[in-house]
Parts: sequence; C-alpha cells; structure tokens
Amino acid sequence: MAHPGFFQRQASARRNTSVLVLLFLSAVVLITLAVSLVGYFVTRSETSSLAFTDWLLSPHGLLTAASVVALIGIGSLVRWVDLAGGGERVAKMVGARPIDPDTRDTDERMLRNIVEEMAIASGVPVPDLYVMDRETGINAFVAGYTPGETVLVVTHGALTQLTRDELQGVIGHEYSHIFNGDMRLNVRLIALLAGILLIGQIGSFLVRAAFYSGHRSSRSSDDSRGQIAFGLVGLALLVIGYVGVFFGRLIQAAVSRERERLADASSVQFTRNPEGIGGALFKIGLKGGYLDTTSHASDMNHMCFGESARMKFAALLGSHPPIDERINSIQPGLLARLRSRFRDTESSADLRAFAQPGPAQASGFADLAQDVYGPVRSTNTSPLAAQPAAASAPGQRLSERVGTVTEQGEDFAVRFLQRLPATFRNLLYTRAGAVQLCYALLIDDLSKAQQQERLALVPAHPLLGAQTELLEKLIPTLKAIGDGVRFPALELAMPALRKLDPEEREALITNVQKLVAADNRVTLFELALTSFLSRHLGAGASREIPVRYRKYRPVLPAIQKLVSLFARAGTAGGAEAEALYREAIAGFVRGSEQPVLEKVTMRQLREALTTLNGLSPLLKPAVIDACGHCISHDGKVDVREYELMRLVADQMDCPMPPLG
Repeated sequence: MAHPGFFQRQASARRNTSVLVLLFLSAVVLITLAVSLVGYFVTRSETSSLAFTDWLLSPHGLLTAASVVALIGIGSLVRWVDLAGGGERVAKMVGARPIDPDTRDTDERMLRNIVEEMAIASGVPVPDLYVMDRETGINAFVAGYTPGETVLVVTHGALTQLTRDELQGVIGHEYSHIFNGDMRLNVRLIALLAGILLIGQIGSFLVRAAFYSGHRSSRSSDDSRGQIAFGLVGLALLVIGYVGVFFGRLIQAAVSRERERLADASSVQFTRNPEGIGGALFKIGLKGGYLDTTSHASDMNHMCFGESARMKFAALLGSHPPIDERINSIQPGLLARLRSRFRDTESSADLRAFAQPGPAQASGFADLAQDVYGPVRSTNTSPLAAQPAAASAPGQRLSERVGTVTEQGEDFAVRFLQRLPATFRNLLYTRAGAVQLCYALLIDDLSKAQQQERLALVPAHPLLGAQTELLEKLIPTLKAIGDGVRFPALELAMPALRKLDPEEREALITNVQKLVAADNRVTLFELALTSFLSRHLGAGASREIPVRYRKYRPVLPAIQKLVSLFARAGTAGGAEAEALYREAIAGFVRGSEQPVLEKVTMRQLREALTTLNGLSPLLKPAVIDACGHCISHDGKVDVREYELMRLVADQMDCPMPPLG
C-alpha cells in the first residue's frame, strides 16, 4: 500500500478548502440576515409595520439582502483576483524585497544555501526568496498555488537572530506547508475573509463620517438626528462585520493549529534536529515574531511560522498553539534543555527584559524567560526525534518517497552543492547562465563540431541566443560531475528562469524543442527536460490544476501512454516491453487489449501528464508505482530512469527526493 501521509494530507487540504467555502457561505447568510434586521428596524414605521419575514421578502428586504451579498462577494472576489498572482503577489503585499540569487550578504547567502539543500533533497524547485527588511521580529511564511511558483518570505529578524540550525528548522517547517498543500488554503483564506471584513469597514467609514460631520456641522436638529441615525447604522454594520470576522478567525485558527503541529513534526523529520526548530520557537517566545510594519499582519497570521499579529483572546483566536506547547510536542524535555542553553548564551539583563509581562508573551510564554536563568531540573528526553531517519526498505514503493526528505537525500544535496565549482553555481543564479544551462544539458555529450551545428539552430538574441563563453564554463562541469548533476542543477537555476518575461519563456522552450528535434530522435532525458520546462515556465505554469477525475477509467488513455513509455524505457523492447506493460497496466484495467505503444511523442507525454495531474491525490500513488515497477523490475534503477521518474512525479505535483 502506498504511503498515505503526503497524498492523504493533499486530499485533506482540498477537503478543507471545500469546508471553508461552505463555512464562508454560512457566514455570508448570517451576516446578510443580521444586516437585513438592521434595515428592517430602520425602515419600519408605525403606519406600515410588517413582520421581519414578510419584510425580508419585500422589495426593500430583497434589495438589502442582495446588496449585502454583492458587497461581500465583490470584496472577496477583488482580493481573490488580486492574489491570482500567487506567492509573488502576497510577498509584495507585505512589502517584502526579493533576494538576489547572487546576493553577497552573508545572512542571505546562508538562507539560500539552506533552501537549496532542502529543495534538492525534496525534489521541489528552489522557491523565490524574499525578506521583510523592516521587520525585527522572527517569522517566515510560504505562499503560492503550486510548488513550482512558491515564494518563501523571512523577516530580517529571522535572518539575523537565528543560527543556521534554527533557520534550517524554520525552513523545514515551511517546506511541510508546501508538501501538504497548505499554501493554496492559506491564500484562499485571505480572500474569503476580505469579503466579510468589508462589511465592518463600511460600518467604520459610516461611523467616522457621522462623527466628523457632527463636529463640523451646525445644521438643524433634523439634520443632527439624521447624522445620529447614520452613525447608528454604521455602528451596527461595524459590529456585525467584526463579529463575522471573529468567527471567521476562529475557524481559521482551528484549521491552522493542527497544520502547525504537523509542520513542526515534519521539520524535525526533515532536519533530524529537534533543537533547530525548538531554538527558533524559543527565541520567538523571548523576542517576539509580530509583523509591525505591514497592515496585513492579521491577514497573514495563519500563514506565518509564529503569530504575526497581536490580538485579544489569543488562546481562542491564535492560529498557532502556545510556544511552550509546541516545543514540548517536538520532543519531551526539549524546553528544559533550551532554558539551560540560553542561560549560557543570553545575558541575564536581556532575559529579564524579555521576561516582563506584555503582549509578546500572550501565548503562555510569560514565565519562560525567567526560568532560563533559574534552577533547571534534570529531565529525561525521548530519543526518537534525535535518531536518524531509517533507510528506505528494499521493497519500498516509489510513491512512499513522495513528499519526504530522507537522510540520504539530504546528504546527497549537501555533497552536490559542495562539489559545484563557484563559477558554475554563480552562473545558475543569472538569467543568462540559467538559459545557457538548458542548452548545455542537451549538447554536453556531443563533439565540438556537433555542438556548433546544434547551436546554430538557436536564433540570435542578447539573452536567449547561444553564448559560447558561458557554455564553455558550464559544459566541463556537467561532464565532470556526471548525469546526477542534471536536474539538481536545473532546480538551482529555476529562480533565475522564473525571472524571464512570458515571451522569453516561450522563446526558450521553443529553442529547447529545436535542439531536441535536431537529430530526429528524442531521448528519455530530452522528454523529461521539455516536460519540466513546459510545466514550470509555460503558459499557466502557476495555475493550480483542479481535481477533475476521481476514477481511473476516464484517464486510461493517458495512463497507457505513460506506462508504455516507461515499459520501453525499462526494457530492450519487443516481447519484454509488452509483458512489462501488461503487468503495470493490470492494476488499472483487467484484460486490456491495448498493446504497448510503439512511440510516445513529447506532445502526447505533456498532454498525458496534464490529464493525470487532474486525478484525485489519493489516485496518483498507483500511477507513480506503475511507472516505478517498470524501471525497477530488473532490480536496478539507473540515474536517467530515476530522474525521468522524478520529473514525471513533478509534473503531477508530487515532489520526489533524489535517489542519493
């Protein structure tokens, strides 16, 4: 049976979205009724008194209800459209600055190195990085609709106040949100709450307008009474709007807390270092993580690593469990060890200052700083979280590796980055270098004469044209490190490639396809490369693929194309490929008369993968395992076969770590 964690959590995230939409609609109905009740009392008169239910069905009532629904809908729709830009739009909304991939800042380079290690170890493309320069609190969040267009935002305080291990713990936590599909849910929550908040904002405007007019006007008593009525209506709308927001944030907090606990546990699994994330949480408890320079702090509360906004009723409305509870959940006894460690590294004066009661300790952390330099009891700790992750079982299915970070994968990522020459790595951080890498990957095994012949097919262009001087720096490294460097290098180059304009992206994909078609044959690697670029750089790359299929039957033609490709890739062809195809396809259809396909074109592969990405998350593991059976049937998996498998999984939004 396939590993349930990643796929079930993906399915759960999609179900949560549906539940939240239902709850949002319920809130809209209740707010509409409440505003209609206010309208009923405002328009009611002694001469024409109707019951509320009758008034609600009258022209006045229907107009009032329709206006409220329209206002809420427009408020949510405007924010929804505004956030259609995905993670980049959210980062700009809070005033974050993009970090240059080739940054010279020491702290920013450390962050990039940690993120690159995690990306390579997990099979997720390197996200775009942003920093909130004016925020001294310790916090971070990820945003986006798909793993391929994710952005990761950290505060300046997180960069400067956390050690490498602590920052790695925070990044591991955020990567869990990427794996679990939380990002889509988080962005949608912002949009849904915006509509409910709009009613309160209108009420606030009416109250201020009435108050301002009352102070500046010296009109008749009738005008004064009108202003008072105006203000009372505004006050009623203000109360109704913010009561709706209260319950909206209550729902938001309930959903978020469970996801935060899961992300904390996943961070420990990824980094194998409970004291990393534990130390980061401890410092948030001491120094705070609130976002003080953006008006969107409360909107972002459910997205952040720690609480981003001060609020009353924190125990009820907080989107995160209390800090001390989170630390104790990571590993029993960890809190006591952290107290002891910080007693040796923080001055007593600073710790006493952090210990003063105030909003920053609203999470139940008020007495923790005092204990840092107080007596510490010896406490037994659980060894479970500190043990290295177990090696994959020999019979482990490939789908069980999806959405995980293994010890082998992390070690591979560290070794890979250490082996890369500085010049090669720095080129991947530039648009020109990233473009030339795509060309180099297709011609590095050719002779000099053949390379020149192929590059002549690429039209001249200041950025997208073939640049010999850059290719001469890239190709020797690709040859020296071998096949295992290909897609990890491409993942490092993705932030630079995403900076290409839409027209430049299309031109790059066209140039790559020309190089692939030059010899009238398509290798497995060329299939994988063109599919990868089309998925992450093509039109609609950032668009989420909705669930369209909950059964295999409608997608059988796509499965047959994919399994045919892998059956031929894993054998020498002929009867062996036919037999392997029959074995792999048997799990989807019994007694299929469809033979293994002789050829699968790039276009057919892209169409098949797009179709299969529309499967319910719980149906995707079987597709991955069928392909895995084809490449592992002989008891071995070579690098190119596994990289093709990783790329197919990537096209289905199922990140798979390297073989290591």
